[in-house]
Amino acid sequence: MPSTPLDILNSIFGYTSFRGPQQAIVEHVTEGGDALVLMPTGGGKSLCFQIPALLRQGTGIVVSPLIALMQDQVDALREAGVAAAYLNSSLSAEAQRNVERQLLAGELNMLYVAPERLLTARFLSLLEQTEVALFAIDEAHCVSQWGHDFRPEYRELAVLHQRFSQVPRIALTATADPRTREEIVERLALQDARQFVSSFDRPNIRYRVGLRHNARRQLMDFLEGHRGDAGIVYCLSRKKVDETAAALAEAGMEALPYHAGLDAATRAANQQRFLREDGVVMVATVAFGMGIDKPDVRFVAHLDLPRSMEGYYQETGRGGRDGLPAEAWMIYGLSDVVTMSQMIAQSESADERKRIERQKLELLLAYAEATRCRRELLLAAFGENYHGPCGHCDNCVEPPKTWDATVPAQKALSAVYRSGQRFGSGHVIDILRGIDSERMTQLGHDRLTTFGIGADMDDKQWRSVFRQLLAAGLLEADAEGFGTLRLTKASRDVLVGNQPVRLREDVRPERRSRRRRDSQIVTGSSLGIEAYEQPLWDALRALRSQLAKQHGVPAYVIFHDATLLAMLRALPSNEDELASVSGVGEAKLKRYGRDFLAVINAQE
Repeated sequence: MPSTPLDILNSIFGYTSFRGPQQAIVEHVTEGGDALVLMPTGGGKSLCFQIPALLRQGTGIVVSPLIALMQDQVDALREAGVAAAYLNSSLSAEAQRNVERQLLAGELNMLYVAPERLLTARFLSLLEQTEVALFAIDEAHCVSQWGHDFRPEYRELAVLHQRFSQVPRIALTATADPRTREEIVERLALQDARQFVSSFDRPNIRYRVGLRHNARRQLMDFLEGHRGDAGIVYCLSRKKVDETAAALAEAGMEALPYHAGLDAATRAANQQRFLREDGVVMVATVAFGMGIDKPDVRFVAHLDLPRSMEGYYQETGRGGRDGLPAEAWMIYGLSDVVTMSQMIAQSESADERKRIERQKLELLLAYAEATRCRRELLLAAFGENYHGPCGHCDNCVEPPKTWDATVPAQKALSAVYRSGQRFGSGHVIDILRGIDSERMTQLGHDRLTTFGIGADMDDKQWRSVFRQLLAAGLLEADAEGFGTLRLTKASRDVLVGNQPVRLREDVRPERRSRRRRDSQIVTGSSLGIEAYEQPLWDALRALRSQLAKQHGVPAYVIFHDATLLAMLRALPSNEDELASVSGVGEAKLKRYGRDFLAVINAQE
């Protein structure tokens, strides 16, 4: 085994240099120090504990929350020539005993376990009979009760510090706002750990947000630019997941559903296909995603608002883990705000948690409605000052038009106030537009001074105003979950004329003409692959798929898209030249080098 971090990085993982703080983290943990690592998805967190585990004596114990994540990382390590294993319920009793024997015999470089198993008396006793190189606590944000993926078992992992005080610990996450970060330190007893906080920026992701007017058509138009790409489409309800997946499949896409209402076998089979095949689109609720280690996801689409900026960042961060271009695309409407407010209000959470969840929803809504650089706002939610514009998000590429909405805002706020702050936007809009109805007469709202004062604007225009007033904190949805609107402290300045209001113009995009495609799907278009490069690109992907099936691993475990793209551009003609391609380590060069060189040379 190579003896320095750089040697291991090059010979085993196929990279010639570290990125960002990776080297400092590796050296700190290798020397026995504890660490808290906050690094964006795709930033190379795994190497920060894998390399120290290979350099230190003993077995690195990796705490991982999901079976799928364990299996994928172990597959990748084995392909790179590392002695790795996992211990979970997917293994037979005999297979579990065999892994335990390997652990006790010191034959493993790394062992992945779930927190539930690690915390059992039996497993802790096994560890006491083993030389442990380090403990890596992956997805450490799961420790936070305020986070979006809270796992109560994570809060008990402080036992590692108590029982194995001489073993270094490294906790890692890609998603932690300042509140969550503080809780990780407290719950895992990492007060003395060195903190490595990288930028949360994902420069390869393009963020786009729009209004929902015909979700199915809008999604189809968006996906026209991603034919043949792997991607994730998030929906709020199980019904919408099933309907959307069926519509995409009917349109000729490899689309699969995933939600908690499906039986476990179907969920597992669909997830396996998504992970192991190229070009599969997973349509899912948020039940899908944490720990998904697939690097070549080219897009993440949201058909509804997520619950928080943390959730949005985590979900969109599943795109472009390989550093190649990816898109985060979201559409939403006023109904999303009402639905999410109701879900929060009707949950069994404590009042303090509900209050924080409402704050997080308001922050996300403000992001969606923003006219400023989206990257700047997104990173600000994690305490990072980003000096935009980024020049890459929708607001930077096509700055939205705004209009002076001070008077309409005053009318809207007045109508909410004069109707008693007891009604939802639909009824208040009817008051403003002067819509006469039996209910309006019964309530006496046809006699309000605000009745009909907004007749010059139609229903869609008013809905836009109310949605943006909610986003700006000038209105709030009630906490009881009935969708009624109330004024806020900030409303007064607008009502008395001390605060002007500018809102963005809602532009309904023209429908793009749908390009007819034949049965052949063009791949790699989102990566900027030229027409003359397409045959070789398709041949490289086909070989990768063939080898993946032979070895029973996901295609990206053979080589990432980024590595195939580097081959495509470098056109190596021999093994020495192929060895210099980023991502080609010694084990993979020996195992697959001749096959890939044969394909490259055949195309020239």
